[in-house]
Amino acid sequence: MKRALQEAPAEKKMKAPPPVLMIGAECAPFAKTGGLADVIGTLTRELKALGFDARLMLPFHRIIKDRYRDRARHLVSFSVDIGGRSQYVGIEQYDWEGIPVYFIDNEHYFGHAIYCGGNFEGEQYAYFSRAAIEALPMIGFEPRILHVNDWHTAMIPMLLKTQYDRLPQGRCRTVLAIHNLGYQGRFHFGFASHLLGIESRYHHPDNIEFHGDANFLKGGIVFADKLVTVSPTYAREILTAYYGEGLEGILAIRADDLTGILNGIDTTDFDPASDPSIPYPYDASSLSEKQKNKESLIAELGLNLPGDAPLIGMVTRLTKQKGIDLVQRVFDEILAEGAGFALVGTGDSAYEHFFRGAARRTGGRAVGVTQFNDPLARRIYAGCDFFLMPSLFEPCGLSQMIALRYGTLPIVRATGGLRDTVFPYNEYSDEGNGFSFENYNAHDMLHTIRYALGVYKNRERLDSLRLRAMSRDLSFQKSALAYAKIYVDAAGK
Repeated sequence: MKRALQEAPAEKKMKAPPPVLMIGAECAPFAKTGGLADVIGTLTRELKALGFDARLMLPFHRIIKDRYRDRARHLVSFSVDIGGRSQYVGIEQYDWEGIPVYFIDNEHYFGHAIYCGGNFEGEQYAYFSRAAIEALPMIGFEPRILHVNDWHTAMIPMLLKTQYDRLPQGRCRTVLAIHNLGYQGRFHFGFASHLLGIESRYHHPDNIEFHGDANFLKGGIVFADKLVTVSPTYAREILTAYYGEGLEGILAIRADDLTGILNGIDTTDFDPASDPSIPYPYDASSLSEKQKNKESLIAELGLNLPGDAPLIGMVTRLTKQKGIDLVQRVFDEILAEGAGFALVGTGDSAYEHFFRGAARRTGGRAVGVTQFNDPLARRIYAGCDFFLMPSLFEPCGLSQMIALRYGTLPIVRATGGLRDTVFPYNEYSDEGNGFSFENYNAHDMLHTIRYALGVYKNRERLDSLRLRAMSRDLSFQKSALAYAKIYVDAAGK
């Protein structure tokens, strides 16, 4: 039976907000590999502003320890059992803008990369999940809600309900946030069972079994009290076979507990009026400064492009999900329209090779910087006229929101959060804040780019669109209010 999805309501007042512990593999500004880190950090700060006692629990990764070791205080030490071996757990506490952060310290698991891949990554985060639960009675904080994120912490709800249900930790309620359903944490059931003491009866399609394996994300979907994903459209999409990554059936069963809440961005951090990475600060009342940023970017990248030519930018992971195949297919046609192209991103080696050679192949009309460079990324947001994001799927996406904030008009495929944030320009009604296309097709994308480049020639229309883009409320406040409602509902279960 088909069940109705909840849309995320934003209520302004919450009664008796329950204490919340946010648990994740990464969080900005401590450790970041992608948008997940931004969301966890920004949401926690917004919850604090709403009056929640919201705190963080993170692994004490090497990248964090090297920077914060001397500023954190040791709280407690104990041991947990992982795969029949006793493993050390140290809890280090740090005060971040009035928010207590609990770092779980273990050099064996967190002394190197955030994500190590393979079975070791499964063991890393099985350990982290066990240690997080065991730490709860020892940190001097009694959360009512555990907000867990993606597969790395998704086993916490299952462990609470199957192994800790008669212990104090079992009183916690859980909210699982699915940031990207494509990453599920699949391991041989014997391996997962050995690590976490999971009984064989849970190796069943109604529980964590998935094509013979144990699926950590599925465990969270089955056992969490509430499920959240990062845009209303993506919440609907993942109930279909095309987007459901094999989990659409179990998600449909939990549809009454699934809510799509659109992410926001940190509008203080991403503010063209105060961003220290861009040479000419500007706002909606000083768009002439945006042109100066464009000219500066052209010079910095060595682009062979006149200042009045349109410039298309991308800041992206170079993976198939991000629509890079479409860009490759019609790359020459895009440049034949008179546009320049600037990209910053890393990922698949074949894509990196393609963009590293772009300047040579195009006579300097395009450039690809295949390294992580946040200051340059911000200058692309500020200096480009258009921002291309033709994703195969996109649970939410933050880049298109940052582009809007900087008055750089997005050209996107209408999927997931891209559909929820970028509204196609209608020249007859003068509505919309960007450009979009429906089908995952290179020539549909090219047609939309051509239309956008046509609008570029009309300065009045272009400036009107830029002003509309920059005026949209992209903050996390509305999102935090919606999460707050979910927490209150979960606490009452």
